[in-house]
Amino acid sequence: MLIGIDANEANLTANRVGVNQYAFELLHALYKLETPHIFVIYLKSKPFVDLPLPRKNWHYRVIPFPKLWTQTRLPVDLFTHAPSPTVFFSMTHYAPRWAPMPTVVAIMDLGFLSAPEQFTPKDFNQLKSWTHYSVKNAKKIIAISEFTKQAIQDNYGRKPEDIVVTPLSYNSDLFKPTRDPKIVEKYAIKKPYILFLSSLKPSKNIERLIEAFAKLTTSRGEVGLVIAGKKAWLFDQIFAKVTQLGLTDRVIFTGFVDEADKPALMSGASAFVLPSLYEGFGIPVLEAMACGTPVVVSKIASLPEVAGSAGIYVDPLDVNSIVKGLQVAIGPTGAKYGKAGLKRVQSFSWETCAKQTLEVILSAAKNPEQ
Repeated sequence: MLIGIDANEANLTANRVGVNQYAFELLHALYKLETPHIFVIYLKSKPFVDLPLPRKNWHYRVIPFPKLWTQTRLPVDLFTHAPSPTVFFSMTHYAPRWAPMPTVVAIMDLGFLSAPEQFTPKDFNQLKSWTHYSVKNAKKIIAISEFTKQAIQDNYGRKPEDIVVTPLSYNSDLFKPTRDPKIVEKYAIKKPYILFLSSLKPSKNIERLIEAFAKLTTSRGEVGLVIAGKKAWLFDQIFAKVTQLGLTDRVIFTGFVDEADKPALMSGASAFVLPSLYEGFGIPVLEAMACGTPVVVSKIASLPEVAGSAGIYVDPLDVNSIVKGLQVAIGPTGAKYGKAGLKRVQSFSWETCAKQTLEVILSAAKNPEQ
């Protein structure tokens, strides 16, 4: 069977987070599977050097086009180029606008529907419109959590059997307990510290985290807060909050962190915190647990599916709840959560995710006329 895949999310930037990271890791995991099927990877530009190398059953089809690639150029190619895929998988919310074969689309989350104010009108309207037709037209839908699956059912009326959950994973070769003082020094961090690591945007609830940090008292003396991650959108208020609360000497912004540096930063932290208002999955939580670090996470959305019994849960809308969660993590009982996290992550793997994904793709290809 010839399987087409839109993998542009893996080929947009070397600084991969979120859906970029999902596409990159899943692409490599699919590449490693032993399968008789042929994969054609569709891209807008030449593949990055860290993508899987071409081989007998793994090919790249590069179709340059400046704008509206999934709306115009990709559909034209799928209808006119031979041989055409038997089934087409989009590793993002946007499937080809029209396709002569069954399509499968992967949905990270639908947070944009509940918080349109966090996006520019142009971005929101595109997300809403293009996700809608992609989900409606897809033969099968991949959701990265049960939370996302339920959101798809609620918002688009798709039947439960049309949506398959494929939990994500983390790079187990990289993320493990790692002690490297040079990496901590590289970012001018002093111990002890609490670590937040994700994109800086409103849904991450960083302003309330900063407010909680300002109220945090511990028996360990002064603790720092490290806010690591690239600027996404509407992030100015985060920096303003630190200045407003007089925390400029205690809060460190690292900017984007190289992937190779993350294990040392996570391992060196007294706690990892992700108090998100909405989260499709939360790979950084798995990464932190794999480093043996206690994790403090919101008790909403998908995060309980990720952290399980290893998580320290907080109400993301309650600053005092976040304070209490941080106190538990850096207190005498925090170590037990770190040990529980090390055990918890053993149930996640990209190989499993790839196998489940391939099963969904193959199921979509059967009886395409139905």
